[in-house]
Formats: sequence, C-alpha cells, structure tokens
Amino acid sequence: MDDEVLMYRRRRLFSTFFVLISAVFVSQAFAQTAVMKQFSQFSGGAQGLYWVPSSGPISHTAFLVIHRTSDYLSQTSTQELPKRGFSVLGMASRFKGNEAAVNWELLALDVRAGVRFLRNQPGITKVILLGPSEGGAVTSYYQAVAENGLAFCQAPSKLTRCSSSQLAGFTPADKADGIVVMDSTLGSVSPLQSLNGSVQSENQPEHTSANLDPFSVRNGFNPDGDSVYAADFVKRYTDAQSRRMNNLIDTALKTVTDIESGKHFPSGDDAFVIYRGSAELADLSTGVLCCTLSPRKLLKNNGTIDSSQIITTVRVSEPAGREEDASFDGARNFTLTSFLSSAAVRSTNSLDGIDWCSSNASTVCAVENISAPILVMTAQGHNLIRDGETIFEMAKSIDKDYVAIEGATHGFAGCTACSAIHGGANYSNARLNAFNYVRDWVNARF
Repeated sequence: MDDEVLMYRRRRLFSTFFVLISAVFVSQAFAQTAVMKQFSQFSGGAQGLYWVPSSGPISHTAFLVIHRTSDYLSQTSTQELPKRGFSVLGMASRFKGNEAAVNWELLALDVRAGVRFLRNQPGITKVILLGPSEGGAVTSYYQAVAENGLAFCQAPSKLTRCSSSQLAGFTPADKADGIVVMDSTLGSVSPLQSLNGSVQSENQPEHTSANLDPFSVRNGFNPDGDSVYAADFVKRYTDAQSRRMNNLIDTALKTVTDIESGKHFPSGDDAFVIYRGSAELADLSTGVLCCTLSPRKLLKNNGTIDSSQIITTVRVSEPAGREEDASFDGARNFTLTSFLSSAAVRSTNSLDGIDWCSSNASTVCAVENISAPILVMTAQGHNLIRDGETIFEMAKSIDKDYVAIEGATHGFAGCTACSAIHGGANYSNARLNAFNYVRDWVNARF
C-alpha cells in the first residue's frame, strides 16, 4: 500500500472518529435535564423552586422567572435553561392565582427576595430577570426600582405609588445584571386594549353602541375567521376604549376618596368588576398591531436570522371572543387596589396615545428607566409583535436587542394552527431556537 493511499485512509478514519466524538458531545450536552434542587417560602407569601442542570458544570449566571399572578414555579424556562447549563429560580408571587388581591407595588419585594436567594447560591455571580408575558412588566418594574430607587414608583404622575416603609432596604446588589422579556405584554396597557369600547354605561354594559361594536359584521367582524376593520373604525374604537378606561379610573379614584373620608362602605377596599373586558381588536384581526414598523431580526425555523424585512404575525384570529366578551368569562374581577395599581393607565387612544408613566405596571415606563442590558423577544404566532418592538424602541439601555421567533406561540411552542393557514410552514424548532438565542445572548455578555 503506497503512502498516499495510507494517508487518505488515516484522514478518513480521523474524520469519522471526530464526527462520532462530536455527536457524543452534542447528545450529552442536550441530555441534561432540569433537577429541582430547593423549594423556598419567601416572606410575604411568594414561593420559589430552584432548578439546576442534572449534570455537568453550572453557569455562574442564574435566571429568575416570575409573573404577576401565574404560577411560574415550573414554567417552561425552568426546564429549558438547565438543559443549557443554567440554574433557574421559578417563582410564584404572593398574588398567585388571585388577580383581585394584587397590589402591584409589592411585587418588587417578591422579585427582590428571589434575587437575593440567587446571589447567595455558590458560584452565582450574575442574575438575569426573565419576564415571559406579564412577567415582562413585573421584572422591568422591579429593575426600574432597583436602579432608580423609590423615586421611580413614587412619581406624582402615578395613579398608585409605592410605600417607603414597605419597599425600604434596597441595596446596589439588588439590581439584576440583565433582563430578558419573552413575548411581554405592555402591562397595564393590556386591560385597556381589551376593553369593549362600544359600552356606553358601566351600569348597563349589555347596551352597546352599534357603530362601535367590534362584533358587528357591518363594522368588519368576521364570525368565521379573520376580521378586517377600516382604519376609521379602528381609530374610533380605540379612542372609545381610552374614554371608557379614563372614566373607570375616575370612578375608582372617587370611591377611594369616599372611603378615606368615611363616605363609602366597606372601608379599606372594595370590589371593582369590569364587564365586557375581552374585546381586543388584535385578537379578532391580524391587521391590527400586525407587524413591526421597521425591519427587525426574525429567527427562522432553520436557525438562520433574516433582518431584511418587516415582521408580520402568522397568528390565527379568535372570533370566538364574541361569546367570551358577553359572558362572565369576559369580566375582570378586581378590587379598587388591584385595578388602580395593575390594570389602569391614562390614555387618549389605546394604541398610540398612552400616558406610559401614569402606571407603575407599565412595561414601557419601566424600560425607559433601565440601563441594564435587555433582550426583547417576541413570538410571530401571537399578537404582541408590535408591543415588543415598542418596548425595544423605548428601552433606555445602550445594550439592547430585539428578535422575533418564526411561528412561535405565546409560550414559544411551534404554532400548528398558524402552519395550517400558511402553506404547511414548519415551525417545529421555535422553542429550541428561542432558548438557544437566550443562551447565546447571555453567554456573549456575562
């Protein structure tokens, strides 16, 4: 056998060996699973589950994930991020499952307890706040308070303000090192955009204005699919949503004043129920808040990034919302405190006339006051694409990034219903791509 043939066979053998070793390494890396290491009961009622990788080294960067009322003890990120070498504290706030109990400002105490827990774990030097959905508003509010002090949540512009005695004791170490918001809502703006703008009287919510009815075929509603509303109707409807919200705020504030002066029973707080609060145009029509305004990064299913185009939603409309809005399921059950602190915001138009800093639960107002690096991620198969772009645009952070995940649902699974109406498009890698992007973004900075 001559030397040239021998060299060729050796090269092939080495190449095959290298491929096998690489395959073993990759399979081992993704063979990691999440292991629940510790349960914690925090002061005030919040809870936490600390998740770590089942094997291998643990990153010095840890995540904290939380929502306003949803139980995030075992949220998707607590299972996905440990596969990539990170530890995660999944949290349930003190208001878990009880929207009527929410006192927004106190959520900062729950997040702070979680941050301090993580900073006390061996080997952890960096803490990243992770805010999926409403968690984006919670985590950004916390970071704004941690970076700016109580002046942020006590500003005269706010409908409700934090208490110096309750939120005392913040230290520089309480600031997170970065923040990731995943398909985040705009916080208190979401209840505004969900109000049925055709309601003329809160005492008779069953009586609506015909020319403002979003469920009227004459106005563009399609009971069998995607609704198409004229620009004039969208403007009139979203103006009406703002008028209704402003009236609700005025009513709530007057009741609070009456309670304080002894003119209202019961004292202390009271129920505040809003009927017909499930009529968001973006749920009914893919033409409303459909897209980014500028070309943005779209992480495609094959793992490549396309930054050349406007990103448009691929979601499926939900005309069944008509039945929900007219039922008790369409009602929002607040107290005066939970409404004013977490669901009320002043505006002149629900889409483009928001007084962002009238609410401590405003994601945009919070990110306008945050300097930490921020990653804004949205799901192409949902209706928060433009909301995410707004958060990105308004963020003060110099180090900020925006990316949309092709075909992802609100929970970042691949949207099968979306695929069905878009020619069988493959969105199967949505969740894998999303959390790989989070991994790479964090590793590049911390």
